[in-house]
Amino acid sequence: MEILYPRCAGLDVHKETVVACVRCVSEPPHSEVRTFSTMTSGLLELNQWLESHRCTHVAMEATGVYWKPVWHVLEGNFELVLANAQHIRNVPGRKTDVNDAMWIADLLAHGLIRSSFVPPAPIQELRDLTRTRSSLSGRCRSTRCASRRCSRTRISSSTASCRASSARAVARC
Repeated sequence: MEILYPRCAGLDVHKETVVACVRCVSEPPHSEVRTFSTMTSGLLELNQWLESHRCTHVAMEATGVYWKPVWHVLEGNFELVLANAQHIRNVPGRKTDVNDAMWIADLLAHGLIRSSFVPPAPIQELRDLTRTRSSLSGRCRSTRCASRRCSRTRISSSTASCRASSARAVARC
């Protein structure tokens, strides 16, 4: 098969680590695999490592939200491809993080990965803000409902032994 991207990398992203495989078929041809932390310092080290190999394209698997910090650190320096995990599924068998990273790099080199849509940074920020707002308003609503249930319980239990006129006086307060 024809190689479209002679200097590329595949990333297998997890919660605490990123396994990266650089695949270079241009002179000098080589392949190298390293593991990095997902902390900011580790991601910056990954960025420098990819730049030192003069990678032009980087592909990563979209699993959960773990890809987001990696994407934001690498965004300005490389042509990034976010791949749907189901589209790049490897052959069943010996599945390791290193094999996954090498598989992703190989697919990218041949142009066999279709990129998922990642909105521009301002749209991402707006989406995050909207999600946070709806989450907080949902919490407020549930807190309000809980406090109403609690206050109704107190009134009804305290009025059980009172006369009707006393109960009306309590309810007015």
